[in-house]
Amino acid sequence: MASIDVIKSCIDSIRQISEHIEGSTVYLDAGVTESFQFIGAYPVLLELGAQAVCSLENVSARDVVGGFNSHSDPASKLVVITSRLLSDAHRYILRCLTTHQVIRHCIIFTSISEIAHSVFPDSPLGPDAYHEYESLLVQDYEELSKKSGKKPGQIGSLLQEKLNFEDGSRLQFPSSGEDVPCLEASSSGRDFYERNPLDYIADAVQKLVISVHHFPMILCPISPRVFVLPSEGLVAESYLSAEHEDSISPGLPPLSTGLLSDTDDVPPGATLTAHFLYHLAAKMDLKMEIFSLGDMSKTVGKIMTDMSSLYDIGRRKRSAGLLLIDRTLDLLTPCCHGDSLMDRIFSALPRRDRTTSHVLGKGSGSQLKLGSSYLQRAPLDVQIPLAKILDEENWKIDNFRLLETVEAFLCGWNSDNSDSQIADLINLSQKINDKPSHSGVDILTGSFVSSDNFRGMPFLEAILDRRTKDGALLVKKWLQETLRRENVTVNVKSRPAVVTTPELHAMIKALSTNQSSLLRNKGIIQLASATLSALEESNCTKWDAFSSAVKILSVSSGETSQSLAAQIGDLINKSALLGSHVNKGKREMSKGLLSMQDALLLMIIGYILAGENFPTSGSEGPFSWQEERLLKEAVVDALLENSSVVNLKFLDGLKKDLEANISKLKSEEATEVLEIDDFDDDQWGKWGDEDGEDDDKNEQVYGDVQLKLELRDRVDTFFKFLHKLSNLKRKNLPLRDGSLTVEGNFDEDTYVGKGLLYKLLTRVLSKYDVPTLEYHSSTVGRLFKSGFGRFGLGQAKPSLADQNVILVFVIGGINGLEVREALEALAESGRPDIELLVGGTTLLTPDDMLDLMLGDSSYF
Repeated sequence: MASIDVIKSCIDSIRQISEHIEGSTVYLDAGVTESFQFIGAYPVLLELGAQAVCSLENVSARDVVGGFNSHSDPASKLVVITSRLLSDAHRYILRCLTTHQVIRHCIIFTSISEIAHSVFPDSPLGPDAYHEYESLLVQDYEELSKKSGKKPGQIGSLLQEKLNFEDGSRLQFPSSGEDVPCLEASSSGRDFYERNPLDYIADAVQKLVISVHHFPMILCPISPRVFVLPSEGLVAESYLSAEHEDSISPGLPPLSTGLLSDTDDVPPGATLTAHFLYHLAAKMDLKMEIFSLGDMSKTVGKIMTDMSSLYDIGRRKRSAGLLLIDRTLDLLTPCCHGDSLMDRIFSALPRRDRTTSHVLGKGSGSQLKLGSSYLQRAPLDVQIPLAKILDEENWKIDNFRLLETVEAFLCGWNSDNSDSQIADLINLSQKINDKPSHSGVDILTGSFVSSDNFRGMPFLEAILDRRTKDGALLVKKWLQETLRRENVTVNVKSRPAVVTTPELHAMIKALSTNQSSLLRNKGIIQLASATLSALEESNCTKWDAFSSAVKILSVSSGETSQSLAAQIGDLINKSALLGSHVNKGKREMSKGLLSMQDALLLMIIGYILAGENFPTSGSEGPFSWQEERLLKEAVVDALLENSSVVNLKFLDGLKKDLEANISKLKSEEATEVLEIDDFDDDQWGKWGDEDGEDDDKNEQVYGDVQLKLELRDRVDTFFKFLHKLSNLKRKNLPLRDGSLTVEGNFDEDTYVGKGLLYKLLTRVLSKYDVPTLEYHSSTVGRLFKSGFGRFGLGQAKPSLADQNVILVFVIGGINGLEVREALEALAESGRPDIELLVGGTTLLTPDDMLDLMLGDSSYF
């Protein structure tokens, strides 16, 4: 039987809609763009006959000019693929239709099912969502054409006159929303049944044909068997928990207290996750046996079970096990800086800026409430700095020539227009030329494509399975083999079992000496460049320092609470020293020291470890009140000396005061010496002004005291949050019974330093019982249990280890270390017949975890 391949399944789904793709202009929203980039779907779209592939959020009249397949009319058919609600994408879809004047057929694919549309809180559509939206879009389009006094096919020219030419060469629509209404703001919203659509069709020469379809395979495969969801897709952005005493962040499930009832409101993220997994299994012809660990996973499993039907049972599908896990059962693993090259790369490289915004125009009538139903995930699309790694001067010259070519193309394309329009384009090109080469994202940047491979071995899959050193050695080996194949020699010292950054840099540059070699070997060049960035001294030193600090905290947690509290306090004081060095301009002295953000994340790790080892040390927290008082004072002092922490959510409202305090400290240190040197006999005559100076000093002291008191209140609130984290083991029901801790069946070395996913898979694959692992009976299972069970024909509870295909999905996100540990658990089980797939809501880095718990994406 063929092995499971997520990338291949996604490509097959695209090919299944080839009849719609052929001859059309394809628009992708930000989530789909990110997904298709990882899949490597753009060549497939062009192979299927797409005229052009464009951004839905950045519609331009020029999108159809440079079509790749110009044998047919590029504007007669439009395909839109979105990872959002139809009501959210409505604004952009309407822009597409009005920008391109001769569109007659618009096909819309959405990853959100009809049922999910009907149950989502912010969706105005009902159970028959797709057909409703088809009617609504036609009516809004024709209503807009009626207001303009033109035919539907001609209103694009009317709107084009109102476009603003700014921000580069991008055409932008007015943001007021008046000419391009949002679905909920339009008069054809909820009351469209009361209106007669024939009133509009009578004025139209040719009716616009709209069709809406479900396209569930919108995901970001990191390898054929590891995937996450697009960062700007609705499923990843929807909140997973409402704000209450057991919640930590909208992007994480609540604590699994076991008190969740069927009457509680189900968060939108849980519902959308269940629908996504159900349709993913259907697309891959898998019949899921569902197991869950955690309250949110239990809810998702129940929704999936309720969606199954007797129709699904009769179909010939491959049996597979689905293991759902709550992220909040293990917050330590994604917070720590583990031994994973993949995690180092995603933490070191800059990310693409987010494309979409939840705040629509003034007249949209659909103001989305950021923080209630949506959160902003970090984009998965890393920007590999190829221009920085390669010869910068040569690439600057090439960039300049490229800009000249763009200018010539723009002027040629507008040769029939007025001189003023040509002048606008030339001015635009000059503005681009005047920008610094590295002011934003370089023209020459790289990105990961999961299908890139070396002799059939996908690059990302290979490094997912390896530690940092082993992964770097593998990248070096691939580079050496590629250089031999290209007959390129490199004069650089090389040792067999060691990877150095100068060595990688030299091989990358040698392989990129000409454009043909660069294009042939772009996959390995991009991976090697990403590895080089991750292994740079600045990134490597900080990562190793954090990893060492975690090890120290882990060792201290096995001793006494006083020892652990002392280590946490020492880390906070070191971060204050770093802030002092930075403020004084001594950045070289601060190299290798941890920042205040790092210290706060280490505090979170320390409190979680303390809660596991000293659950009864203090009345409220794991430490005594004396130990905690010293920690609070250390945090207050460190915050006063670090201007970099003002973006933390619990410091909202104090940003300006903290920045002013830092500036005052700098100025006082700068003038201290001057005041001593400038003291002379003339100052004896100024004794009469002491009262005024004393008043100023008293007012300044009063302000400093007020700031410190306010900061102490905020720090007290922060420590209450730390107390909640220290109670994770006690409050999370699946962790109370100790079934996932060291027992007689396993050596202590087997579990030490391992995450929950490794421990759980080790037990499950060894067929040991996990009492808190819940099985969700299928429709036929419930039938046997309730009906035939009374005749002795009951169905035995299946074991996850009996399945040949196991899909593990972590609700809240995964990291590279967990993927490697999951593969280790499978290898140690001695079950080569099992195919293991690992998925998660998003790919988490330590910075992402800090943002989820203390940043803008937190409830704290």
